[in-house]
Amino acid sequence: MRKRTLLLAATLTTGLLTTAGPASAAPSRLAGDFNGDGYRDVAAGAPCADVGSASCAGAVVVLYGSSSGVSAARKAVVTQNSAGVPGTAESGDLFGSALAAGDLDRDGYSDLVVGASNESVGDRDGVGSGTVLWGSKSGLTGGKGLPQPSTLAEYGNFSRGIATGDFDGDGDTDVTLTGQSHTRLYNGPFTRTGGPVSNVRVGEVGTTFEVIAGDLTGDGAAERVYPFNVDGDNGGEINWFRWTGMTYKMSELTNADGYPGAIGDVNRDGFGDLVLGDPTDPFDLKPGGHKGGQVTVWYGGPNGPDPAQQPTVVHQDTAGVPGAGEADDAFGSAVSTGDVNGDGYADVVVSAPGEDVGSARDAGSVTVLFGSASGLRTATGVKSYTQDTAGVPGSAESGDRFGSSVGLTDVTKDGKADLAVGVSGENDTGGLWTLRGSASGLTTSGAQGITSSGAGLKGYTGLGSVLAQ
Repeated sequence: MRKRTLLLAATLTTGLLTTAGPASAAPSRLAGDFNGDGYRDVAAGAPCADVGSASCAGAVVVLYGSSSGVSAARKAVVTQNSAGVPGTAESGDLFGSALAAGDLDRDGYSDLVVGASNESVGDRDGVGSGTVLWGSKSGLTGGKGLPQPSTLAEYGNFSRGIATGDFDGDGDTDVTLTGQSHTRLYNGPFTRTGGPVSNVRVGEVGTTFEVIAGDLTGDGAAERVYPFNVDGDNGGEINWFRWTGMTYKMSELTNADGYPGAIGDVNRDGFGDLVLGDPTDPFDLKPGGHKGGQVTVWYGGPNGPDPAQQPTVVHQDTAGVPGAGEADDAFGSAVSTGDVNGDGYADVVVSAPGEDVGSARDAGSVTVLFGSASGLRTATGVKSYTQDTAGVPGSAESGDRFGSSVGLTDVTKDGKADLAVGVSGENDTGGLWTLRGSASGLTTSGAQGITSSGAGLKGYTGLGSVLAQ
């Protein structure tokens, strides 16, 4: 399954290669803009990248935004062997297995929180850890480890899920990390020497490897949504936390099911809406869902999503949605929200990395669903993309898994969200594709692809399996 490398080859580095270009004198204060130049950037995990002789030590690849989009010529590669980054790159650490962006230290440059979910601590294997990489005029430079709880279990995979947001409405960015039987909240503001102002265990949450953040209630504080694992069903129970002004209140969104998810204002009513992917085919332990996978949209309000509402449900057997619901399509494996066409409504991108394209098994696809005043629109305008779509680099081949991850962010500063697509099986090593947003939706004009080798990485890297949200 070999195909041509689609962007410039780059030199492998275990240091911090920063080619971000000039930045403005005043940082932009945009989340995801690591060098403060006013263009948001794309951060992708390559958690199984080799670093020297350490296999699956992991790396993070940052592609810096510009008016012409992103390219391999403007990138940084960060590992635990990079200057100023805590720790050491060791086999199996999986540095880059989770990512989230936000300005933690209030300097106007976005920082990046990186999970190494299989990091060992002392004689405890697979405990997991979180690291903050600091933004600056020259991009990401150095970092600091988040305080490590002493109660973490062996193979607990702490930092498998990461989210950032102002969870208590005080103007500072906070961080939450999840893992096996341990979820933690780190309260901002952060300092580069001291870390967070405080951190506490979220005792009400059990085992969860996912967390979703966004303002569901329109009060300016981000809610935290934790899909809770039940037997046979990741995300079978959905719990969410809202700041009341004095403390956090946990509520359950009964009848909801899904893992992973994203939050965006799909109907433009001032309240964020919760989009949950549910990619698992129904079976005896999980009778709900849809063959081939589905997504649901739970609409927010002043008290958050109403559990009694009838959510919007979309799958590949929904009228107007391309394709058909087939076993193991995994439609809903990744979701992201953003305004692709600039009309003020959040749109939703859904991946189906298990989609077959012709005879190519698990070649993968992504589908764009548009927001409207009446909610997520499915009857018209829905479009799917594969590597066989005209203008998309490469070709659909078995095992590519186009749509391993998806992320919508405006990297060109034109008011329209651009799409980054992970292709974790590309060339048997991994890759990252980008498509531009436009007034008519995603366009393949100027679409680009970068493979692991084009990013300067070696081995099966898993590049594109994780994108910062």
